[in-house]
This record gives sequence, C-alpha cells and structure tokens, in this order.
Amino acid sequence: MNPADFRAPQTGKVIRTPKGYFAFIPAPLPPEIVFDARMVMALSQADAALSELSGSGRHLPNPHLLITPYIRQEAVLSSRIEGTKAELSDLWLGDVETKKKHEETADIKEVRNYVTALEYGIQRLADLPLSLRLVREIHAHLMGGVRGEQAMPGEFRSSQNWIGPAGSTLADAAYVPPPPDELMVALGKWEKFLQERDLLPDLLQCALLHEQFEAIHPFLDGNGRVGRLLITLFLMERGRLSQPLLYLSSYIEAHRQDYYGLLQRVRTHGDWNAWIVFFLTGVKETAQQALRQTSILVDLRESYYKQLLGFPKAANLIDQLFVNPYITVGRAERELKTSNPTARKAIEIMEKYGILRETTGRDWGKIYLASAIADAIQNPA
Repeated sequence: MNPADFRAPQTGKVIRTPKGYFAFIPAPLPPEIVFDARMVMALSQADAALSELSGSGRHLPNPHLLITPYIRQEAVLSSRIEGTKAELSDLWLGDVETKKKHEETADIKEVRNYVTALEYGIQRLADLPLSLRLVREIHAHLMGGVRGEQAMPGEFRSSQNWIGPAGSTLADAAYVPPPPDELMVALGKWEKFLQERDLLPDLLQCALLHEQFEAIHPFLDGNGRVGRLLITLFLMERGRLSQPLLYLSSYIEAHRQDYYGLLQRVRTHGDWNAWIVFFLTGVKETAQQALRQTSILVDLRESYYKQLLGFPKAANLIDQLFVNPYITVGRAERELKTSNPTARKAIEIMEKYGILRETTGRDWGKIYLASAIADAIQNPA
C-alpha cells in the first residue's frame, strides 16, 4: 500500500505498523458532507423509491410469498460477487430432491449459509438492535461449516488482512485495513455512529456505515457479504423497509469495478459525494426493480388462482410455488397433507393449465417447474 495515494487526512490516516507495513485507520463518522445538487436529487429519488417499495410490502397478500425467493436470490448474487458459483435453481432443486441436497457443492452450501445468516439477522432484530454483537452473530451463521471456517466464524480478526489482486502481499496490496491492535477502537467508533439517530437521513447514514465497514474489514473472511447484508438490516431497523425486499447485490455486481473503485477513492481522496451518489442510485434502481418484480409476481399469483378456481387442491399449491417453483408429487403430498393420487391429480391439473411443466423427461422421479414464476424471480428485468 502506497501512503502517497492517501491524500485526504479528513478521511483517515496511514500508519506504519511495528512490523513495518502500512495500514489505514479511518476517521470517525460522520464526515463533513457537501450537499450539492446531484446528491440532493439522488437522495430524493432513492428515498421516494424506497418509500414506495416499503408501502407495497405492507399490502402484499402473502409477504412470505416474496420474502423467501428474494432472500435466496440475494444470497446467490451476494455470494457470486465473492467468486461463488451457484444458481438459484441449485437451491430450489436441492430442496425438492434429497439426492441433490446430499451432493451440493461447497459453493451452494455457502449460499445456503447466507440465507441462514440473513434470516437469523431479520429475526434477531426483534430483540437485539444492530450492534457489533449482532454483526458477530451473523458472521458466525455465514461462515460456520463452510470454506473459510478457519477464518474464526463469529470473531473479529486477530491478525492482519489486506485487499488486492490474487497473490498480493502486505507489501503490494492496494489497501490494508486497520491492524489488529487498532481494530476494536475503529469498530467502537463505527458502532457509536451506527446507533446515532436523527443526525443524518437514514440512507446517507447507511451509505457511510457501509463504506466504513468495508474500510475496517473486521473479519478474516466474509466482510463483503456481511457488509451487504447489513444494508437491508439497517433499513429494516430504521423502519424504512416494512419487509426485507431491497437488496443491492445485483446492482453492485453489475457495477463491480465502480463499486470497489469508489470505496477506495473515499479512502484515498475523501470523495464521499461520488460514493454516496453511487449508493443512492443503487437504492433507487434496486427498489424500482423490486417494485416491478413484486407486481409481476402478485399478478401471476392472482391469474393462477383465477385459472384454478374450481380446483381447490391444485390452488392450494400456488403459494408454495412462489417459495420454490420446483415441485414433485412427493412435495405436493407433504404440502397438501393428502394422498399420492390426490397430489398427482393436482399437479396434472396445473400442468394442463400451463402453470407447470415436467423438466426431467423421466417416467419416474419427475420434477415439475413453474417456469413463469422462476423467470420472474431470476430475471426481474
């Protein structure tokens, strides 16, 4: 890390550690922010889009209908940013085929851990505010039992980490976060700002918190995933999201180089405005996309109920297809709590109406897919 690259003392300072390498210590939040016209417009648009999405979440006929697939899609996309190769269909198929669940790769297990961590965090908000304690608990669920488990799940690091291309070292890394003996001081200041209320608009506070969490990089592994997960939890805790429907990973993945470049530019040049506008634009675009996706899924649900008006057993499977659009006769039996012939008949009716299609081509162990639902979840654009 080249100390000469870091030209904004108001953002933080570069120190030489006793071991001879350089590391960055971020300044306490909040920084002095210049509210130029571009930022004000971005904040206004993001705030309006987020409020509309939150309002739509309050009126969903069945919130669970969308929350589960949204969380899973976020898990896939957030993990993909870190190099994990897994698709949403891998999770779905693992849930309906026992054999596939046993054969799941390490990548898929990491994605499942993300789902577990996010669901745990949402549940925990009912009795524990966002805090370093909750951050550690979330990390424990994220990293337990998967690759990186040696990276101290649920514990802040006690050794130095760094950010740079594969093969880089402390000597040539692009960025080195606070050393272990400075870590808890930096985290304590971050937590103090996390718990501030009515100091800044929630979205601005969220943008600042996310950047500095990444700058502190408190874990040996999983920092990016925890940092992105905290965006949703923060907005829910502040009452800005009625349901966990907003996730920025799709936006970040689509603009990955800009994302990393702007985070680094805050540290090197103190360019908070560019980062904040990028973040707010992501909130606006992601909220608008979630609104479109929600509308499509709710319309699909209503149309399916109309088609199956005279077939109550088949209709009772509709909501389960939004949780997981893959289904077998065995799953239909369990969901309907009925006999095999009755479950088979319900699937046949849904196949007849074009809601389901058989995907295996086998005479046994058939798996059916609600293609329109899967497409709406995986390809909201």
